[in-house]
Amino acid sequence: MPRETLDATDERILQLLESDGRLSASAIGREVGLSPAAAKRRIDRLEELRIVTGYRAVIDHAKLGWQIEAFVELRVDGSTHVDGITAAYADLPELVEGFTLAGDPDALIRLRVRDHAHLKEAIDRIRRSGGVTGTKTLIVLGAEVNRA
Repeated sequence: MPRETLDATDERILQLLESDGRLSASAIGREVGLSPAAAKRRIDRLEELRIVTGYRAVIDHAKLGWQIEAFVELRVDGSTHVDGITAAYADLPELVEGFTLAGDPDALIRLRVRDHAHLKEAIDRIRRSGGVTGTKTLIVLGAEVNRA
């Protein structure tokens, strides 16, 4: 859907949902000057157009024992197909998200682990997965902004 087909009301609805995906159609309607039914129709349309693709709970993983997050840069053998790069990390239970990149490094992944020993184990599994020629690990000290 071209961005120009969204009006200011749609844009505001998206902002509200992004800040709190649990807002009711009534609450959104009050904020944007629509009836609850009209707000619900707008939300449904944004979902049908796949602009809103889902809702999620934000969990404090540290309270569940997953204390450390790290970004890991991966470099792979030059003969590895781009689509094959994800094989090095796709099955990791510690994986939060992964990206195949153009340039150096070849991939960037975000891991969530219990402690440093667990991080070492995950890095070792990645390095043994085949095709990985090098890694660089960056441990997250804090995350002040998360717009996801």
